[in-house]
Amino acid sequence: MDDYQQAVDYLLSLQKFGIKFGLNRTENVLARLGDPQNQYRCIHVAGTNGKGSTAAVLASILRRHGHRVGLYTSPHLVRFTERFQVDGKEVEPEKIFSAFEDIRRVLDPREPPTFFEAVTAMAFHYFAQEHVEWAVVETGMGGRLDATNTIRPEAAVITNVSFDHQEYLGRTLSAIAREKAGIIKPGVPVVTAARQPVVQSVIKATCLRNDSPLYRLGTHFRVRRNGNGSFGYYGLRFHWSHIKTPLKGDHQFVNAGLALAALEVIERSGALILNPVAVEEGLSQVRWPARMETLEERPLVILDGAHNPPGAECLRSALLHNFTYDKLHLVLGIMGDKDIRGIFRRLLPLAETAIFTKPRYGRAADPELLRRLARPYIQKMYAVPDPAAAIGQAKALAGPDDLICITGSLYFAGEVKEIYGEPQAFPGCVFG
Repeated sequence: MDDYQQAVDYLLSLQKFGIKFGLNRTENVLARLGDPQNQYRCIHVAGTNGKGSTAAVLASILRRHGHRVGLYTSPHLVRFTERFQVDGKEVEPEKIFSAFEDIRRVLDPREPPTFFEAVTAMAFHYFAQEHVEWAVVETGMGGRLDATNTIRPEAAVITNVSFDHQEYLGRTLSAIAREKAGIIKPGVPVVTAARQPVVQSVIKATCLRNDSPLYRLGTHFRVRRNGNGSFGYYGLRFHWSHIKTPLKGDHQFVNAGLALAALEVIERSGALILNPVAVEEGLSQVRWPARMETLEERPLVILDGAHNPPGAECLRSALLHNFTYDKLHLVLGIMGDKDIRGIFRRLLPLAETAIFTKPRYGRAADPELLRRLARPYIQKMYAVPDPAAAIGQAKALAGPDDLICITGSLYFAGEVKEIYGEPQAFPGCVFG
């Protein structure tokens, strides 16, 4: 326990270095470990929204094909160890912190890594120790200078590009797109659902420079929503007119379609042989928490990590088309550096009431500020700083056939899952 806590404290101390883009520090650490990221095949997933869900679908389908699969995602909701999965199971703290000790032994004190750089090296090293055959790797924030960009994948997936993290990625859509497109490597095929002309132009130009085949949603593969909760996928070789995923929301059909297209592209290279039955089984068994996750029934309580306007738009669509209820009650905890009005415009007009709260996170917006900003969009609203009390207030207001939607941030979603009994691995294991 003491060794574990020391490791936790050390990793937390790396947060003082903040966010530093660049690959040299990560590359140097990995080189001293024997470049573990080269010991298995990888799929790299970038984008503004949907990359975690897409990565989860990829990992689930690969597992159903009998492969040993590592999944690396961020951020975690409750436990730090959620970031690392092998064959669908969260890593035991003892194993991942054993990998951490290996990392610490090779660090150069003259170039200390950031928190994310150290954690990424831990993931790649741990996957090699576990002898995974495939690793599905989600970028942290950008792409080009993201610590995960030290892999050479079998395929690169760019889910979409919209405004988020502008202080790091750039103030224009084209600048953000260039950062995301930085995961494109020479000869590696690219799959994307990006729609905006300026974003498509950046991705196309990057693919041309790298001689990388490009496959676009709506051109090379298509997804169609069916009326019965299923969707159709029409791809490069496979066509399904009615397949299902337990992930709720029409946007999840797009994420699943991206995953299917990426796997088809990889199959073309000979690195994988797809089995239609295993594909459908993997798709039906995917799990990804805090994405329209049901927490309670009567009244129905759902949790969603929508944290920016595009995420709020997906949530809005799902609330309109995928749920049946009398009245909607929103519980919102939002980070202060987000486009709060953009989120409000999409969600608040749907709701009977809105309850604003404050997650225990330094960047969280003050509930009274949220209430002032919300005045143009809704009349019945409350500021309840304590999240558990805010949820209790929503339940007191809701009838049995109403819907309570808790949303605003993945950090907030993690805190809510704790309120609902999700255990931490050990006391004190809290990371941003």
